[in-house]
Amino acid sequence: MGMWIGRNRKARVTYGFDEIALVPGRVTINPNEVDIKFRLPRKEADPLELKIPILASAMDGVVDVRFAIAMNKLGGLAVLNLEGVQTRYKNPQEVLEKIVEADKSDITALLQRIYQEPIQEDLIAARVRQIKDGGVLAAVSSIPQRAAEFGKIAQDAGADVFVVQSTVSTVRHISSEYKSLDLEKFCREMRIPVIVGNTVGYDVTLEIMECGPAAVLVGVGPGAACTSRGVLGLGVPQVTATVDCAAARDAYLKKSYRYVPIITDGGMSRGGDVCKALACGADAVMVGSAFAKTYEAPGRGYHWGMATPHANLPRGTRIKVGSTGSLKQILFGPAEVDDGSQNLVGAITTCMGNVGASNIAEFQQTEIIIAPSIKTEGKLFQTVQSVGMGTS
Repeated sequence: MGMWIGRNRKARVTYGFDEIALVPGRVTINPNEVDIKFRLPRKEADPLELKIPILASAMDGVVDVRFAIAMNKLGGLAVLNLEGVQTRYKNPQEVLEKIVEADKSDITALLQRIYQEPIQEDLIAARVRQIKDGGVLAAVSSIPQRAAEFGKIAQDAGADVFVVQSTVSTVRHISSEYKSLDLEKFCREMRIPVIVGNTVGYDVTLEIMECGPAAVLVGVGPGAACTSRGVLGLGVPQVTATVDCAAARDAYLKKSYRYVPIITDGGMSRGGDVCKALACGADAVMVGSAFAKTYEAPGRGYHWGMATPHANLPRGTRIKVGSTGSLKQILFGPAEVDDGSQNLVGAITTCMGNVGASNIAEFQQTEIIIAPSIKTEGKLFQTVQSVGMGTS
């Protein structure tokens, strides 16, 4: 499998969203009659059910308490970063103001200084309670090194979901400088669902699933503000990563009779990307930049990743995405732009109707073709005029 790239060395051919297309089905369905719900398994309880299969990324420019409440009320789930400005500062708005107004030549150093402020444990509990006071589900995130500590605090404060997230997640992490998280023990002892990520491979996904998480995040480096692929050279295009991890999920189901959903995380800015992720095997998607464009986002039209403020090796940048519409518009329309970045839910249901899929499981069986010209074929005028599909 793969192609020769030189003497004695092969490499696999992999694919991203712009290189494939979905084939219309022989039967079509009314988009209003398809089921797009996402169900997250829970221990000894019915699954948490989301009306839409979309999560908002745990990024400071995307999710704060207000955004989390609004997202959940619209049927999705927003994840709050427990290692961001919301838990380091009692008044995060002042800090966000500095980030937004900083010159691009100063932003990396500023972010490094801002994120060196210690995390205040009382603010973890306070933010969770504020979200819960909004009458919605509370989902929060931390890196593995702080998960055991922060997981208990968040759970005791009433959190409904805990996400253990790092650039690359494995079960067997080797370190002599600090104690690695015992992922199996953590998933077993937490009473609430634990989502683990990020990964891109078949074998490592199987190993992670055997530790008992409720779901697995898929994606290394595809985010709009992430530079890991340039800084570290790491990553697998999201189509191939999703297909490989979906295969691991299906193999694990046959082995254990336990279904562990996969959530494609990053690289999706338009409805077509989201549709392709689901058709490639994702049970849900996690999106950042599309929500950074909402009026409700705390970044006010700017977006930066969780790895951006790394003290020694920043792997992200602040980007300007603009504020183009309300959260409701981004999710449900009406779309006021022509580039596919609004009405993501409408894109999902319409695509499912056109391929003849009545639910996400059927959507995952959609015929897929390799089509590198799918976005440019016949689109000369759009490209020249920078409208519609010519804006990327």
